[in-house]
Amino acid sequence: MTAAAPITRGTIGVLRRMIRPPTAPVEKCDLCSAPLASRHEHLVEPGSRRLMCACQACAVLFSSQQGARFRRVPQWAARLIDFQLSDAQWDSLLIPINLAFFFRNSSNGRTIAVYPSPAGATESLLDLEAWREIAAANPRLDEMRPDVEALLVNRTTAQFDYYLVSIDRCYELVGLIRSHWKGLSGGPKVWEAIHLFFENLKSTTTEASSHA
Repeated sequence: MTAAAPITRGTIGVLRRMIRPPTAPVEKCDLCSAPLASRHEHLVEPGSRRLMCACQACAVLFSSQQGARFRRVPQWAARLIDFQLSDAQWDSLLIPINLAFFFRNSSNGRTIAVYPSPAGATESLLDLEAWREIAAANPRLDEMRPDVEALLVNRTTAQFDYYLVSIDRCYELVGLIRSHWKGLSGGPKVWEAIHLFFENLKSTTTEASSHA
């Protein structure tokens, strides 16, 4: 009979690593590969509308560069308490669901409408005349910084809510819906997740006028 190999300190270390539960992958900065916390900065590339994760140093770098390839996404949100939007105006925007966000793209100089779907962010053809009418009734929309800020509309409940938010919050909602959607109607879990998202957003934002 062959003698068993001795259990050394190195062997014990290997065994511990084998039975240790796998750890979640560490998210890294898309520019310098520095490790990131769960809440971190974002940059957006206007031409492609690509959102990138960034460390503090890279975010600060691009916030100070004029004409840079990327733009730093501001970390803030405000609930518009007196937003003016009739049902007829909403219908004229041709959004197929009661959840959408709007932002101005600096590359083409247009306001773009996007709604979340099981497939991700879906762009909708925006009636520009209808949008101009809404913007005229809510002058605060003219202050949205291109590419990095958006109007987020939630008309899925009896109380309609309108927010000015950083664009990354909109894509956070898109990812949440995509990951939770089940079947044709989405299932109860996705609507619970949407409700919690907006409850958290409402509780952490300040209130602002859409006419200021």
